[in-house]
Amino acid sequence: MSPADTLRLVLLSSLWGMSFIFMRVAVPEFGPVPLILVRMGVGALLLVPLLLGAGYLRLVWENKGRLLMLGLVNHVLPFCLLALATTRLEAGFTSLINATTPIFTALLGALFFTTPVQRQQYLGLALAFFGVYVLSANRLDFALGGDGWFILSALGATFCYGVATNYSKTYLSHLPVRVLAAGSTTMSALMLLIPGLLLWPSAPISAVAWGNGLALAALSTTLAFLLYFGLLSSAGATATSTVTFLVPVSALLWGYLLLDEVLSLQIIAGMAITLIGTAIATRMIRLPSKRLA
Repeated sequence: MSPADTLRLVLLSSLWGMSFIFMRVAVPEFGPVPLILVRMGVGALLLVPLLLGAGYLRLVWENKGRLLMLGLVNHVLPFCLLALATTRLEAGFTSLINATTPIFTALLGALFFTTPVQRQQYLGLALAFFGVYVLSANRLDFALGGDGWFILSALGATFCYGVATNYSKTYLSHLPVRVLAAGSTTMSALMLLIPGLLLWPSAPISAVAWGNGLALAALSTTLAFLLYFGLLSSAGATATSTVTFLVPVSALLWGYLLLDEVLSLQIIAGMAITLIGTAIATRMIRLPSKRLA
C-alpha cells in the first residue's frame, strides 16, 4: 500500500470512528430516525452531483429497485439501529459490536449466497462471537433500564450490513461505485423523509447537536464514501477491508478523549478477541491447515 493510500486508510478509519461520537452527541436531541434523515439527506445532496453526465442517472433509474433495497439494508436500517444503540451505549462500545460486520457477512454468504466458508473461518467466527460475549456479558440485561436491547440493536445493524454486502456483491457489482454510493444514499433519504419529519422533535435542537449531525453527514458519510471508494479503486478490496479493524480503535480513542469514556480491561480484552477472530474469519490471518486437522 502506497503512503497516500495509507493516509487515506487512517483518515477513513478516523472519520468512521468519529461517526459514533457524532451520533452519541446528537441523537439525544434529534432522536434516531430524524438524525439519520439529516445524515442521508445532506449526504444525498452532496453526492448527487457525482451522477451528472456519462449516463449515471440512467443507471440509477434502471436499477432503482435494487438501489432502494441496498439503501434500506445498508443505510436506513443499520444507521437507525446504531443511532438507537448510542442513546444508551458508549460510542467505543458500539463501534466494537459494529466490528462484527464481517462475521455476519461470512455467515449469510455461506447460508444464502453460496459463498464457501473454510474450516479456519469457522474458528474465527466462534472466536469473534466469544469476544462480543466477553465485551458485553455483564450488560446483557433485558429488563427495563437494561442495556440488552440496545446491544441487540447494534448487532442487528451488523446483520443488516452482512445482508447488504452479499446483496450488493450478487446483484449490483456491475454498477460504478458512484452510482452505488449516490443512488443508495438518495433512495435512503427518500425512504426516511416522511418518518423522519413525523418523528422530528418538538423542542429546539441545539447548535452542538446540529453541528454533530451535519458533521455526521458531511464527514462520516459523504467524505468517508469518497475516501472509501477511492481507496478501493487504488489499493484493492483486501487492503481496504483493514479499515474494519481500525474503526473501533479510532472510536475508542475519540470516545476516551472527547466524551471521557472508560477504557476498561474488559473492553480491551473483548476488542482483542473480537478483532483477532474477525481477522481469522476474513482470512487476513491464515492458520496452518495442519493445526486444524
